[in-house]
Amino acid sequence: MKKKVLVAGFATRHVVQSAFGAGYEVYAVDHFCDQDLSFYARESMPFAELDELPGAVEEMCRRHEPDILAVTSGAEALSSRILCGTSPDKARRFLDKLETHRFFDEIGVSAPALLPEGVYPSMVKPRSGSGGWRNRVVRNTGEREAWKDLFGDIPVVIEELAGGMPCSVCCLADGRKAVAVAVNRQVLRGGSGAEFGFCGSVTPFRNGKEQELAALAERIAAASGCIGTLGVDFVSGDQITAIELNPRFQATLDTVEMATGLNLFSAHVAACRGLLPEKRPASLLVAVREILFADKDLTVGKGLQRLYPVIADIPWPGSRFEEGQAVVSVYGWGATSEDAKVMLDKHIRTVSPYMEGRLYGRGSG
Repeated sequence: MKKKVLVAGFATRHVVQSAFGAGYEVYAVDHFCDQDLSFYARESMPFAELDELPGAVEEMCRRHEPDILAVTSGAEALSSRILCGTSPDKARRFLDKLETHRFFDEIGVSAPALLPEGVYPSMVKPRSGSGGWRNRVVRNTGEREAWKDLFGDIPVVIEELAGGMPCSVCCLADGRKAVAVAVNRQVLRGGSGAEFGFCGSVTPFRNGKEQELAALAERIAAASGCIGTLGVDFVSGDQITAIELNPRFQATLDTVEMATGLNLFSAHVAACRGLLPEKRPASLLVAVREILFADKDLTVGKGLQRLYPVIADIPWPGSRFEEGQAVVSVYGWGATSEDAKVMLDKHIRTVSPYMEGRLYGRGSG
């Protein structure tokens, strides 16, 4: 009899798909409940605001009595006897960006210097939250006040600017040791507005420093005390700068699995039981995922699901999106980064006819 898994968080499709591939009977609590979530989950329950999530999890547990609870973004602090992953108390430290800075300082890892209010230019980011969509470079008092007008006078972390390429390392940890699974380039939205918002990944990321990145991530992950899968974000330039630690499944899961052939959910469960890979997995190909956004208000037409599996996070026919909202994920893969990009661009062109409106992406070259 298959074991039952409940996956909970703001976006769960990637983890639900991995758990399904690992042979589990899967259920989900998810903000979006996209069409392809139904390909893998026996039942899914939507929620609108994060404060509704715990109640939805309790209801799904009553209905289905899962054996395992796995969490994604927004659900890291959930407490449950069936939780498979980092404990809520431990996770809370790394959900706090100021506490994460202190952790990096404690273990002697380079991170952007913290700056006092009123020093420019600087990076301003909320003290809590994920995805990077509220992160901004502010260059003067006027821009700082505009940030407050947009997001409120909330607790923030103010940092010096770090130069280089945004990247991340997916790790598996058992609370004492860690193994790097993949080094990824992060694709950010760019442009104006949410320019530091996550919009995709390329796995593997090769810049001549990937071994150094992997080793540093392993040291950080081991020292964190987290278990299961976790991600460490960096900026890699003349030097490597640690940015954040995410004590949960990461949005890079799709390209990590495509590139390595590893089922990350199975590896996560094993790590939570103290079993880590003997060595770092090799990448078999280059995989890229890019999230496409609405260039203007649009409506999704029928038949988009026929493009599966070269797309994911598939909206239901008739779904409406406002300008700037994320619509769908698109994949490319190949022997080289250029091959993967060529395939990605081809797949992006096939998506547009299903939209009454336009899509845009950053490209992943």
